[in-house]
Amino acid sequence: MKNYNNKKKTYQHLSIEERENIAIGLELKKSLYEISKELGRHRSTIWREIRRNNAMKYKVKYRAHIAQKRSEDRWKASHKKEWLSDNKVREYVEEKLEEYWSPEQIAGRIGIDKPGLKTNYESIYQFIYRHKRGYINKLRRGHRVRRERGSARNKRYIKVQGRIMIDERPASVNERKDLGHWEADTMVSRQSKAAIQVIVERVSRYTEISKLRAKTAIEMKNKLIEKLADKPKKLRKTITFDNGTENADHEIVAKELGVNTYFCHPYHSWEKGSVENTIGLIRQYLPKKSNFLEVSEDYIIEIENRLNNRPRKCLGYMTPKEIFSSAVALAP
Repeated sequence: MKNYNNKKKTYQHLSIEERENIAIGLELKKSLYEISKELGRHRSTIWREIRRNNAMKYKVKYRAHIAQKRSEDRWKASHKKEWLSDNKVREYVEEKLEEYWSPEQIAGRIGIDKPGLKTNYESIYQFIYRHKRGYINKLRRGHRVRRERGSARNKRYIKVQGRIMIDERPASVNERKDLGHWEADTMVSRQSKAAIQVIVERVSRYTEISKLRAKTAIEMKNKLIEKLADKPKKLRKTITFDNGTENADHEIVAKELGVNTYFCHPYHSWEKGSVENTIGLIRQYLPKKSNFLEVSEDYIIEIENRLNNRPRKCLGYMTPKEIFSSAVALAP
């Protein structure tokens, strides 16, 4: 017979004394199991505490007083009565959520756009979950975005003539030290032959989007040349492709634009991660089952502008357009 009188266990936060004992245990090189047994805590509690304070990730020394201060700050933040009480902050947050900015991007950018105003991403999340749940659908999911083209096994690859593999691409390209290195890819639609070409500059994440009548080599070639020909030569150095049939005319592209072209290994899409990530962002505007034939040029331009004007943490919350435009202005 079930015992219905058992009380549900409640989680008790670690005390400063317990945190000091954790610090001592780590100093003595004790295992997480030993520390947890001494404190009468589950091992996962000790593991989370150490991880939360970056002691595992960055191999820094766990300090009890710092961990306690962070815990108190988190508690205070989670028990605020009102989220985003400043109307100007709230208006800015709602405006940017409508543009699919993440809470972290909003918090990082607000001080640049609106000097004197500030908030933090945790407050924005709490605001959404408590007051504006309709914005939840505008938050990008953490899971991997599936590509409309289907699994890699179904993608048609050919041995592209004259290709140079990514292994021979200069190491400086991987390090994102200078602008002018692009990645290219295409999105397809099951509803029509129309496709979307996406090219991304690796350093600035500046994006150019084009609608193709079909995913063919001639369409891909013509749009690439059209999009990049007007860029300063200094900002046209390399383009990295996958091995799809639409990239067969890469040698013509290289000659017309004065660039070097490189190819990822088959089924290694992560080797051009910038454009892969950007396609995930575009899916916020063009979800699966979209018919690209029905997508207007104006809407393509709108998506492009939104992405290029969205701040990125990796850019210090500057936007791709700001970074790329500065480089264009300095180019000879």
